[in-house]
Amino acid sequence: MNEPAATSLLAARTGAAALPSVDRLLGLAFIPALLDEFGRVAVSGVIRALLDDKRRAIVDGATPEGVWPPGVEWLEGELRARLESQSAPRLRCVFNLTGTVLHTNLGRALLPEEAVHAVASAMRSAVNLEYHLDGGGRGERDELVEGWLCELTGAESATVVNNNAAAMLISLNTLALGKQVIVSRGELIEIGGAFRLPDIMARANVKLVEVGTTNRTHRHDYEQAIGAKTALIAKVHASNYTIQGFTAAVDEHELVALAHRHSVPLMADLGSGALVDLEDYGLPKEPMPRESIERGVDLVTFSGDKLLGGPQAGIVVGRKDLIARIRKNPLKRALRVDKLTLAALEAVLRLYRNPEQVAQRLTTLRLLTRKQPEIRAVALRLLDPMSRAFEGLATVELRECQSQIGSGALPVDLLASAALVLTPSAKTRGTGVALKKLEQRLRDLPIPVLGRINEGALWLDLRCLEDEEGFVGQLGMQLK
Repeated sequence: MNEPAATSLLAARTGAAALPSVDRLLGLAFIPALLDEFGRVAVSGVIRALLDDKRRAIVDGATPEGVWPPGVEWLEGELRARLESQSAPRLRCVFNLTGTVLHTNLGRALLPEEAVHAVASAMRSAVNLEYHLDGGGRGERDELVEGWLCELTGAESATVVNNNAAAMLISLNTLALGKQVIVSRGELIEIGGAFRLPDIMARANVKLVEVGTTNRTHRHDYEQAIGAKTALIAKVHASNYTIQGFTAAVDEHELVALAHRHSVPLMADLGSGALVDLEDYGLPKEPMPRESIERGVDLVTFSGDKLLGGPQAGIVVGRKDLIARIRKNPLKRALRVDKLTLAALEAVLRLYRNPEQVAQRLTTLRLLTRKQPEIRAVALRLLDPMSRAFEGLATVELRECQSQIGSGALPVDLLASAALVLTPSAKTRGTGVALKKLEQRLRDLPIPVLGRINEGALWLDLRCLEDEEGFVGQLGMQLK
């Protein structure tokens, strides 16, 4: 249909029947370009949806002329906007200015460039995922990272699954199927999404034996619980909460001696699993897999995407015979990781061989060790452009604040930081509506900006902001 003939698409009928047909709209001159870009199915679908919207408007009392203006320029723009919205990726990059470095809802650890490059290479090419290049035979995918993990933790062997909950699940199911596992009541953790350790143990088909009390568990509590059906003692690091005051817990040295005297394996779940001593970098202490292995713990599980700073993964290190049993468990195939995860994990593990540079090259450690004066300097540079962008909407000021590590790591330890604080303008202050509008304006940017609401203001903690140019470049867009 040529443009002059398309200037008036309404039929000489009344009500919704006056609207043009799908076929008639598909004949418009601008449609072929949309078909090439988005495909016939998508274009036909948005035309039908648009017509449905217009019909409902007419049924609700609007006139055909009111809902369908003359000309086609508006129609082309409307259809393109809908098609672009439908085709836009749902997984988007955001600026994490929440103050939580390892934010579960925002993807946890940011991968270093070495890992990004390794993943991109593995995506573009066939790789030796389960193939021995030396002898030409079939290999085991765990072998790609096992050597690195053993070197960094001192373990005899290692295996990798898709997250730490899976690492615990398969370890429990392998070593204690149908038997008893002893755990202190104070260590029956719940992680995000109401995912509880007792539930994992039930799914692993093992019987939980609770010992001690919430705040105090002693060596004799474990000893009294050991019996003929005991298959495993588990010690769980309470990484996402802390119990203070009148407390007692049995350390790994004592549990190792007790477990081995009764020929029962000891498993330790460390949750975050730092591979370096964080105190060396000015951060609070967190248990390390190497320390547990050196104390004689038989099996250690931890995450790859928390303090380790790698991709989502659950890592199991420990005795060679126990790891071999885990690999033979049918669940291993269901829980195994793909080549992209292994490529990223190997690249991250290699960085740990150079402890002098790991704090700068590993993104997670770099963000955690960032000093407040450096963050404050960023805030000072951004204060003027932010004030101009939000003129009339909010006042912007620099304030000191505290960041948190996140993802259940070191829950009571905070990091000194600096933030830009947006307070709605005086005429709307205190309504709550203006504050939510500020949030929405930032979320509507090409790269959404996410902060946190506190004390009647929107706080943008700048600890995790490294792309200042990208952040400033979009400040004038969609804000006013």
